[in-house]
Amino acid sequence: MQKSPSASSLGPGGLDLAQAFFKPIQNSDPHSTTNRHTKISVIGVGNVGMAIAQTILTQDLADELALVDAKADKLRGEMLDLQHAAAFLPRTKINASVDYSVTAGSDLCIVTAGARQNPGESRLNLLQRNVALFSNIIPPLAKYSPDSILLIVSNPVDVLTYVSWKLSGFPSNRVIGSGTNLDSSRFRFLIADHLDVNAQDVQAFIVGEHGDSSVALWSSISVGGVPVLSFLQNQQIAYEKQTLENIHKAVVDGAYEVINLKGYTSWAIGYSVANLARSLLRDQRKIHPVSVLAKGFYGIDGGDVFLSLPALLGRAGVLGVTNIHLTDEEMHRLRKSAETILEVQSQLGL
Repeated sequence: MQKSPSASSLGPGGLDLAQAFFKPIQNSDPHSTTNRHTKISVIGVGNVGMAIAQTILTQDLADELALVDAKADKLRGEMLDLQHAAAFLPRTKINASVDYSVTAGSDLCIVTAGARQNPGESRLNLLQRNVALFSNIIPPLAKYSPDSILLIVSNPVDVLTYVSWKLSGFPSNRVIGSGTNLDSSRFRFLIADHLDVNAQDVQAFIVGEHGDSSVALWSSISVGGVPVLSFLQNQQIAYEKQTLENIHKAVVDGAYEVINLKGYTSWAIGYSVANLARSLLRDQRKIHPVSVLAKGFYGIDGGDVFLSLPALLGRAGVLGVTNIHLTDEEMHRLRKSAETILEVQSQLGL
């Protein structure tokens, strides 16, 4: 299933109208001397996958977008729906297929596909089904785009990022999970809302597991360059630790609330992943809390585990991990979060 037939050959007898319509200037060389051609593939065209695809298109992040899904009819429908918006979007070639060869030569492969939890199904059984699904997704992506960056969005994202690393054989810097990038955005929004400032002026990270054992780094939060907790202490402004815990709980519960209200999450994760794509493909060297191979950082040494840490992202993927000062309590919670993920991984038999 490729793109819709080009309108350039609609002339009599299949005449290429593009050749007839445009006359080349004299002494010209039609071949481009630049190699810039950015291709992104999105695997899975559910609500999350299409929100990501739509955001990538509107933000002009790719010259070519490839969509892959197991459901051929839905896939073609989504492709046509996006193609029909061509007059309102930056020019991007959009292809779609159930065959992974359509992803060949991708700079970034974004995986959103995943099995849904059945009623009464354990999280472990769901994870095992997703591992089986990924065994049919990751190897062909690695085959057709051996130099690409893998960005995993499917949940549980930390374990599936580890699985993708193992299945792809890629170096660890080119396998990244969306992790707590969105959690941190929710965190910044809630703090900004409390202080009535722009969320972009709030520096705050959620790290660790993308889930219940995530860790809010309260000690390093700043607003407009002012460390918040230090400011409160210096000004002798009292605050309750429970208030901080409640904000963190609101972050963790944020996705559940959206799902209960509208049935799924889509727009926020779409913007979050597009934000990561921009940092990676445009070599922005921005710091994002994403799921990376965490072994050797912050005392995490129990095994190979992916969890979210503030990471510097650029064209080569993960360029490094930020050395943020953690309190003893934050360090303890981060290690416990790593242990939680490792325990789940140990049950997979990988």
